[in-house]
Amino acid sequence: MKTFLKVVGGLALVIVGLLIGVVSWLSLRKPASHPASTEKFEATPARLARGEYVVEHVTDCLGCHSDHLTTYGFPVKPGTEGQGGFVFDKKLGFPGVVAAQNITSDAEFGLGKWTDGEVLRAIREGIDRNGDALFPMMPYQHLRYMGDEDAKSVVVYLRTLKPVHSGVPAKHIDFPVNLFVKFAPKPLDGPVNAPDPQKDHIAYGGYLVRIGGCIECHSPHDDKNNLIADKALSGGWQMIGPWGRNFTPNLTPHPTDSYLGRATREEFIGRFKSFEAMNAMNAPEAPKGRNTVMPWLPFSHMTEDDLGAIYDYLKTLKPIANKVNAFPDAG
Repeated sequence: MKTFLKVVGGLALVIVGLLIGVVSWLSLRKPASHPASTEKFEATPARLARGEYVVEHVTDCLGCHSDHLTTYGFPVKPGTEGQGGFVFDKKLGFPGVVAAQNITSDAEFGLGKWTDGEVLRAIREGIDRNGDALFPMMPYQHLRYMGDEDAKSVVVYLRTLKPVHSGVPAKHIDFPVNLFVKFAPKPLDGPVNAPDPQKDHIAYGGYLVRIGGCIECHSPHDDKNNLIADKALSGGWQMIGPWGRNFTPNLTPHPTDSYLGRATREEFIGRFKSFEAMNAMNAPEAPKGRNTVMPWLPFSHMTEDDLGAIYDYLKTLKPIANKVNAFPDAG
């Protein structure tokens, strides 16, 4: 019996030692990455215009990386554009504290000391300038599909944001998620080309849906907060924040469970364009329980061609039955 206990005890010590070794290795391990490009992106008028359009009206970068008013549509508070500060914490179901970072040109808190290549790598590959993994609340797993020229245009435009000298709470990720997150970034292995809207506008619509965040927000997630791929875009993800509580609608063209199943192309475009005159200064107070984090105000300035391409792409999806009450707390 003593010999048996010695063997068991020895095995236990070996297992504990291995676990400590693995945890230590993971703690020191850097995520997979390529060196950041050393290219300095030329700030042409075309890139500045395209970058402004993508940042402000397609990807809505400022929606996370700014402060907000609490009026309808949760508009960006003027003067805070890019300063960061939206904090995802345990109250929202996150394993720790993650804040949207300052992306203005401020040298201390923002991107002022980052190279163009470092900013580009962070956006599409989820690696900061120190080689560490960004928490995937930053949607780099979708932004990796952003075409090279669009991505460079985004970097060029971000350089024009007025520097705001404002920090955000330090990141703290609970164990063991802090180790697992190191496996989230995936290096790009070659050029990324966006679909040509003139040659394949449906593929381009799918591209806009991907980089615009529609897939992440309008898909159900499992209990580990992973997107359920076979139910993508069928809605039902709970969004809780200063705007209140929403469940994202179904975007597949189901005939009874989705607006897309009933709306014409013109109605779909018109729904977005109906918010075009609304801004932070004139947005009304939302009815009780009916405010929304859906960025109607930024998206309303997308071109009708782009909104039409999104509609045409969504209509090609397999209809999924999932009737969603988007505003369960409405008065």
